[in-house]
Amino acid sequence: MSHSTSSTDTHCPYCALQCGISLTPTPGPEAATPVALQGRNFETNGGALCRKGYSAAELLAHPERLSAPLARQADGSFAAVEWDEALDLVAHKVRALQASHGPDSVAVFGAGGLTNEKAYQLGKFARLALGTSRIDYNGRFCMSSAAAATNRAFGLDRGLPFPLRDLDSAAMILMLGSNVAETMPPFVRHLDGAREAGGLIVVDPRRSATAQLSENGAGWHLQPTPGSDLPLLLALSHVLLTENLADARYLEERTAGLAALRTSLNAWWPERVATLTGVPAAQIRRTARALAAGAERAKQGGAPVFILTGRGVEQHENGTDTVSAAINLALLLGLPGTRAGGYGTITGQGNGQGGREHGQKCDQLPGYRKISDPAHRAHVAAVWGVAPEQIPGPGLPATELLRTLGTPGGSRMLLVHGSNPVISAPDAGNVLRALRRLDFLVVCDFFLSETAAEADLVLPVLQWAEEEGTMTNLEGRVLRRRAALTAPAGARSELWIMSQLAERLDAPGRFSDDPREVFDELRRASAGGLADYSGVSWSAVQSGQPVYWPCPTGGDPGGTPRLFLDRFAHPDGKARLIPVTAHGATEAVDANQRLWLITGRLLEHYQSGVQTRRVAQLQAAADQGLLEIHPSTARAHGIIDGQPVRVSNDRGTVTARARFSPELRLDTVFLPFHFPGENNANLLTRDDVDPHSAMPEFKNAAVRLTPLESRE
Repeated sequence: MSHSTSSTDTHCPYCALQCGISLTPTPGPEAATPVALQGRNFETNGGALCRKGYSAAELLAHPERLSAPLARQADGSFAAVEWDEALDLVAHKVRALQASHGPDSVAVFGAGGLTNEKAYQLGKFARLALGTSRIDYNGRFCMSSAAAATNRAFGLDRGLPFPLRDLDSAAMILMLGSNVAETMPPFVRHLDGAREAGGLIVVDPRRSATAQLSENGAGWHLQPTPGSDLPLLLALSHVLLTENLADARYLEERTAGLAALRTSLNAWWPERVATLTGVPAAQIRRTARALAAGAERAKQGGAPVFILTGRGVEQHENGTDTVSAAINLALLLGLPGTRAGGYGTITGQGNGQGGREHGQKCDQLPGYRKISDPAHRAHVAAVWGVAPEQIPGPGLPATELLRTLGTPGGSRMLLVHGSNPVISAPDAGNVLRALRRLDFLVVCDFFLSETAAEADLVLPVLQWAEEEGTMTNLEGRVLRRRAALTAPAGARSELWIMSQLAERLDAPGRFSDDPREVFDELRRASAGGLADYSGVSWSAVQSGQPVYWPCPTGGDPGGTPRLFLDRFAHPDGKARLIPVTAHGATEAVDANQRLWLITGRLLEHYQSGVQTRRVAQLQAAADQGLLEIHPSTARAHGIIDGQPVRVSNDRGTVTARARFSPELRLDTVFLPFHFPGENNANLLTRDDVDPHSAMPEFKNAAVRLTPLESRE
């Protein structure tokens, strides 16, 4: 591994905050890492980093780094093989299976951590080189409900339709289902204004680190039962309408659907909702009235008011409707598309925004184009140099794609890029069984993840500090990822892998391995689409100039930092108020000592933990997933602090040590989802999906607890 001689400005490899960092070479055999990593003064982080970011360089020369293709042998072991042999094997398996079982017998599973260029080319590769409709990605587990809701309300989905810095001056922020204090700590600086004004309102079944930021006069915490965010939001909107607190002029001029929404909210008065959520009616009324007063002051020149959602309210069977209820609340307050505030969703994965725009989703083509729209297909086909009929139609969303692997009609070969579904997918035990039914599994990764360990072939790829490209952060800003190191000789870029396989498969079109060439093609493919990158200049992004999509050719070179100031993206320019209702999306608990399980992240770990569990200091700080439980609940179950506990339901069983936490509701327990084996929380989660977004139900499962004898 070699490196440049000067400092390189780039961005953190983890979450969508994409904190600015600088990498400086540390030559010499005594160096602990090949580069020294420092936070730099970028807008999202102001020089600050979290533990994960500070320690990211420790992975760049990790002894477990993969540096040669690994092929499964007859005895079950792996053996290193040459790249030509590995790629020839992939091409042979693709041809043989498709000859016998059709093009959809081969599937692709991508990721929200891939660069824009890799995400774009992966969608193109699946549809042209493989000829398959079966492509989806792990962003289906993260952002799909928010995307579905914002598309139907506004006509366009961008996580934050305003720069993150707009939050700095807010007087009020209502935050639902997001624990940014642990998941992306540098975000907290953007909450300081609301905290100082006493206006940070956090909705969470746990008294999370973020909820604690609202204490001591900084705001307040609403603690509903798991899965009841939707009726809570309906009640807040009910109060606005019944007490004439909504912005009537804004609703008349900028929205459609008020009459139907008003009727749909009649049944959701606070006293009724208090019995469903556990949030007192007085708190519901206090919150609605405070938001209305704050919004009124903002429109008179005061500080803005924002409503933000995260995965905690989205990863449910009714996640799309819950986000719609949050958007309806913001619209009733007259906020979206104004300087008085707005609505936004907090993107999670590093390129969760860009990764969902350019063709990894089973129903989308680049630029947020619909794969079923003839005009959209024609545009992309022209850029790709093929006939529109050569592009397959819609495929299967992630949960269904994984569930059907190896079954009649399901795919028999899977290529995984940058994802670890053995840990991260719902009902993970069923996913593991599905992977083992495959005829052939190929995994591209830089460590032997739990999914890679199941593969027939593992292809070693570049790490973040070894590759060039672009990322799009949570506010829709296009950023430059720069290489500071030369990769190990055996590792390859996914762009190169796709290019080589496309050649072996006689694919139509051109598959470049040059990130800038792929970016230029992405720009042309997205031109005229909702996510239009055609005017994004590589040189502008290279220089660090702020550029936000949509950025059409001939428009402002900085793109569109704030969306909807003049009109929403529907043909009539108006936002849609979508009537929704709450019913039956919560898995029932019973009186037989059965509890609600919610899952989430820890400060020390990221996603499935493939990277962070290999950083010694992070693993030492959190080496297993502990079962957080209220002391009173634990006593009722005969559990003492630190005792091993069996957590079980019909889907699976997890073993975890108990950690007493008064921050939990009495009816709720919490497990982090970063850990493998018998500590894998997703063995318990449900793969029931939202009908609009196909988002699985991660955040609510019924479980039973059984105390075990200590094994120490």
